[in-house]
Formats: sequence, structure tokens, C-alpha cells
Amino acid sequence: MFLEEQDAKQQIVTFAKSIFDRGLTSGASANMSVRIADAWVMTPTNTCFGFLQADELSVVSLDGTLLKGLPPSKEFRLHKAMYDKRPDDRCIIHLHSTYATALSCLPAKDISNIVPTYTPYLTMRLGPIAMVPYFAPGDDALANAVGEIAAEHPGIIMANHGPIVSAQSVESCVYGMEELEESCKLALLLQNLDANKLTDEQINTLLTRFKK
Repeated sequence: MFLEEQDAKQQIVTFAKSIFDRGLTSGASANMSVRIADAWVMTPTNTCFGFLQADELSVVSLDGTLLKGLPPSKEFRLHKAMYDKRPDDRCIIHLHSTYATALSCLPAKDISNIVPTYTPYLTMRLGPIAMVPYFAPGDDALANAVGEIAAEHPGIIMANHGPIVSAQSVESCVYGMEELEESCKLALLLQNLDANKLTDEQINTLLTRFKK
């Protein structure tokens, strides 16, 4: 079910401010979109999550034409690449949150599952988190790389850049991003310790029960 345009705008303003107020993003470094019936509502380029105005949000047609509001984020193609592969999803958030971005700068042992599974909650919300190589922000190659794996991975970390999450509702997208950030924090805090991870059997049980 699609949100109406005004409801989508209000949810973006409300949740974006919450994300900003809790320090999950800073400056003009994040973007968020909501799919409505025949368009996307998206945060404009060079705007801050803490000070968004509903009437300034970009409304962009499915072919990328700006219909109203300010010009959209340069990451529009990145969002579109995920929506194209996840047609049931209604919201995408991309942040430069501290811990997920820090993890994105470290070598990955397994690019199909780069966040260690210390607790069940990230698996329950997003499943395994994949990584794509570094490309410049706004580059078509970045959108293509994300699009290649988006169908199987609603949560992706872009190397030396940050996380992007897709979900079927705004709330689920926000909660998924929060869980990803917390899981990356745990991964960095525990990386040099002999901490217990969930077993493969425990993870597979979660993946079966909470299939994404």
C-alpha cells in the first residue's frame, strides 16, 4: 500500500529529524526516499535531516523527472537501483553513520556477509549485510553495483562510504538502519576479543523464520 504524498512528506520530516537528533547523521550527508503510487518523495540535494521542510522535498517521477520541490539528492539513481530490484519496498535510507561507515573502511572477509552476527536482531530485520566496492557518490557505477545485489540484500554497506537500507515501510526502514548501526558498533567493539557469535545453525533458523 502506498502512502499519499503529504503523508510521505510528513513521515520523512519526522523520522529524518529523529535520526539527526540522535546523532546518526550530521550535516547534509544523508538521503531518504519514500515510494508513492506514481513517484518518489525524496530529500533534496545538500539538505540536512534536522531541518527539512515538507514543501521543499523533491517529488520525482519514476523516470527521474523532477515534478515539484527542490532538486533531489544526487543519490537518486542509487535509490532507484534498489527500488527496481525490490518493488514491494516503500522506503530507502542512506546514511554516513559513524560505526557502519567505519566498518566500511575495513577489509571484508566475506563481502556477502560483512557484519558479524553477535545478536539475532540484525538477521531478523535485514538478513546478511553485503558490501559493494567503492565508487564516487552519485556515480552510475555505484548504483549498478548496489542494484546487482539489492534483490537479496535489503541492507548494504558501500565501501568507504556508508550504509543503505530498504524496507516495506518507513518505520521498518528506520529500525533496520538503527539495528545495522548498532551491529556495526558491536562488531568494532568486539573485533579484537574472543566474543561468542551465533552459530550457523542459529543464524539459519533466524533466516528461515524471518526471511527477507
